[in-house]
Amino acid sequence: MGCPIRSVGVFCGSASGVEDVFTAKAGLLGAHLGHRQLSLVYGGGRVGLMGAVADGCLSHAGQVTGVMPKALFEKEIAHPHLTELIIVADMHERKAKMAALVDAFVVLPGGTGTMEEFFEQWTWGQIGYHRKPIALLNVAGFFDPLITMIDQMVARGFLSA
Repeated sequence: MGCPIRSVGVFCGSASGVEDVFTAKAGLLGAHLGHRQLSLVYGGGRVGLMGAVADGCLSHAGQVTGVMPKALFEKEIAHPHLTELIIVADMHERKAKMAALVDAFVVLPGGTGTMEEFFEQWTWGQIGYHRKPIALLNVAGFFDPLITMIDQMVARGFLSA
C-alpha cells in the first residue's frame, strides 16, 4: 500500500487546443482536485490548459502551486492568483521541484514540453527514482496514438508490460 495522495502534479499544454473539450476537461480536473482538497502543482501559467486547470482548482478553494522557470516568468505568463509561485532557474529544475512536491502525476493534452515532462517522470519511475503513479487523461482520444505506440514497445520487447 502506497502513501496517501495529497498533491498532484499536472503536466499540460500552455495552449488550449482547437477543441473546447480540452479546456473544459482541464477545468474539471482542477475543480475535482480542489473539491477533494488535493493540492495542485503545475507549471504556473495563466494561459491554455495550464490556466484552466489552475482556475478550476482555485474556484473550489484548492491550493495551487506553480513552478515556473525564470525566463517564462519574465515573459509575464504567470498566473496571478496562485497560492504559491516558485521561480526556478530552468526546465530541469522545474521538473525536479515538481517531482519533489507531489505524490502523483496526471498528464493532460499538450505539446512537446508536456510529452517531455511525462516521459521523464515515467522514466524516473521505471528506474526507481520515485514510485509515484502517473496517469494520462485521455481527453477526446488525444493519447490513443501514444497508447498504441506503448503497446508496440511492449509487443516488440522494448518495454515490460
